[in-house]
This record gives sequence, C-alpha cells and structure tokens, in this order.
Amino acid sequence: MPNEADRTRLKPRHVSLVAIPDAVVSTLSGVFDVMNAFSVLPPGLTEAQPFEVQIVGLEAGPLILASQVPITVQRSIDGLDATDIIIVPSILLGPDGWRKGRYPQLVEWVRRMHDRGALLCSACSGIFLLAETGLFDGAEATVHFGYASAFSAAFPHVSIHPERVLVVSGRREELISSGASMTWHDLVLYLISRHMGAAAAQTIARFFALQWHQDGLAPYIVFEGRNDHGDTAIQVAQDWVATHFSVANPLEEMTRRAGLTERTFKRRFTRATGVSPMAYVQRLRIEDAKRRLETTDISVDEISWQVGYEEPAFFRRLFKRITGLAPGVYRRRFRIPDYARSASKD
Repeated sequence: MPNEADRTRLKPRHVSLVAIPDAVVSTLSGVFDVMNAFSVLPPGLTEAQPFEVQIVGLEAGPLILASQVPITVQRSIDGLDATDIIIVPSILLGPDGWRKGRYPQLVEWVRRMHDRGALLCSACSGIFLLAETGLFDGAEATVHFGYASAFSAAFPHVSIHPERVLVVSGRREELISSGASMTWHDLVLYLISRHMGAAAAQTIARFFALQWHQDGLAPYIVFEGRNDHGDTAIQVAQDWVATHFSVANPLEEMTRRAGLTERTFKRRFTRATGVSPMAYVQRLRIEDAKRRLETTDISVDEISWQVGYEEPAFFRRLFKRITGLAPGVYRRRFRIPDYARSASKD
C-alpha cells in the first residue's frame, strides 16, 4: 500500500493515453476526464494532482478516431522517453479482425517504456495492441467477451479470461487489463487505489457515480453456440435444439436427428461446439430465462418451468452457477427501471 508521502508527492505520475485511428472516443475521453479529476475535486483529498495525463500517438496533432470523432494528440511518442503508465483504450475491430504489424513504432515504444518500468494497461479491446509486444505471452489477461475468440486466435500464448473484470499479472504486477466496455471504470479506480489509496478511489467513484463490477462479467455474456465447425450432422442437431431446448429429454431427439449413436454424437458435438450436449442445452435454457427475467413479471418458478426445468430449486442453482447471480438479483440488475420506461399513451 502507498504511504502518505507517496500519495502526496509533488511530481505526478505521467500517464500516456494512446490514441490510434482504431480507438473508441468514449473510453479515451472517459479515462482522460476521470484521471484528471483531482484538480476539480474539493480540497483535502491530495495536495497535488497525482496524474499528468496526456493523449499520445505516432504524431502530435488532429486525429480521427474509429467513431469518426476528431481528437488532438497532445504529444508524439518520438519525444517521450519516459512515462509511468501506458493505457490503450478500447479499439474497434473491423470485419477482418485485428491486423498485426500496422503500428511497429508504437509497439516498440511500448516495449521500451516497459523496460524502463512503465505499467501497461488496456481497456477492453486495447489489449490487442499491447499483446503485439509479446510481453503478455504466458500471462493472464482479459478482453471484451465479444472479441475473446478473435483474440485467442491472434494471440494463442496469452491466457484470456473474458469473464473477469480486471486482470493484474506480470512479475511487477505491471500488466493490467480490463474486460468489456465500461470496465474502464474498474481500471481507472484500480490505478487510483494503487497509487493514491482506497479512500481516493472511493471519492472518485462517488463523484462520477462509477461502479466496481464486483459480480464479474458472466451475467453480461450472451451464449452463442459455435456453428463454424463444418460438421453437418451436429449442425442439424443445433438447428433443432435452438427452438426446442425446453422439451423433455432434448438430447435423445438431437441424437436421432444427427443420425449417430449416442456415444459418437456426444463426442462429435463436444468437439464441434466446445461444450457437451447437456451443457449446450443448459446454456440455451438459461439465455431464454435471462430474457424472460429482463422483460416480464413472470415468477422465477414459472420461468423455470417454461424453459424446461420442473425443479425450481435446481434451476436457481444452475442459473447462479452460470451467470454468477441468483435469478431475482439478475432481474433487479438488468430489467429496465421504471423511471426509464416509456409512459403509456392514451
């Protein structure tokens, strides 16, 4: 934990917020504003601005981001020989995914700054750029769950955990990644807590109404069964169960439609989709239950029966195991609140 002298030292830590054309403006601007917020907070929290945040890039000057919003790169990395923290904000991947080798100068600069002691941080998909350094090979990281498969394909030597909000790894705990989209809140609050203490992080969280995603990201992940495997027999079973998962004993009918023996079907299904047939059915049922919890007032017991479970107690245990939340808690968390609902029209 930082001591009092460290918290109030006069020289702020330099933060390089990396801007590339692929970057998303919301994350970049959010990180910039929050980490610069100490200058506008009531006095008493710290004696000096703890961070000096600069937007850096290959060239200083105007830059159009992926959102087609122009920003100004404040400083070129060519003239930046030292920095304490590097943050790569969310980037938008195109239909072809992340293309390696487009920013060799930037990747080399990140490596050099790491050698000089800098923390390397990614928000959401910013990990794609940092992973090109090779510094995350053999380490754990997280990324937006929607990009997890693409990341694993591009960087197979990085152990990726899309269900985790924040992952801190490396010998010096210097490799820091945050997960889906708004978990940049957790990243920034972690950095403030690490360098300024928990009280400062909580003050910033209250001021901006930021949230720690303490339940993880499992509740947000939408299950989508793999269908790029090329196994026609398994695809036939998948197509059928997509609309019949609530029937009793769906595995028997899936096996029959695939035209395989039970043992062969289970083996090929698991190999093709990455999960067992029973787990696949369970995930489809839980996804349907999530939508019903979000959009209806139907009781949890009734939803359990509608998606295929006669034992509500079993359904509740399974739901929490998969999503990390009990059904009632999930409903309160994800249902549109009354104040946001459209008023009924006459």
